[in-house]
Amino acid sequence: MSETVRDGKFVELTYKVTDRKSGHVLSCVEFPLGYVHGHNEILAPSVHKELEGKSAGDVIEVPIDGNRIFGPRDESLVFTDYIENVPREYRQIGTSILMENDKGQTHSFIVTRMDDETLTVDGNNPLCGREVVFSLEILTVRDANDEEMNAGGAIRAEPNIDPSMMRQV
Repeated sequence: MSETVRDGKFVELTYKVTDRKSGHVLSCVEFPLGYVHGHNEILAPSVHKELEGKSAGDVIEVPIDGNRIFGPRDESLVFTDYIENVPREYRQIGTSILMENDKGQTHSFIVTRMDDETLTVDGNNPLCGREVVFSLEILTVRDANDEEMNAGGAIRAEPNIDPSMMRQV
């Protein structure tokens, strides 16, 4: 009998997030993502709820309303500035920038638009204002070991590097 997803189980899965309106894939995780169910909620709560009782090999689709999870878009979190005022390392679409206000509070922004003269950053969650579908494939379901329970997810071994193969720089 195969194991089912429930609290204390180690689960590995892959997923993609697709915009329902456009059909575009917004995010894709092809390398297995491992977590301990009920101890490390790495995805939206509604996704974790839908995983309950499923087994390795199952593929599920979970519709998500981004407004319910992240709230409506807040246009006051969108800023455009002249590109010459922006450091070079931030001049690429998709770059994440952590900014701090005068009260010491931090917020993450993503570069969303750029042309020859201006650059725009957006502090809204990318799923804000969108209806998306999470498509998940469950690869592994098994009892989590003590180390995984303590860490809340997969424990990866350090790379085994042969020192004799390293060259001095």
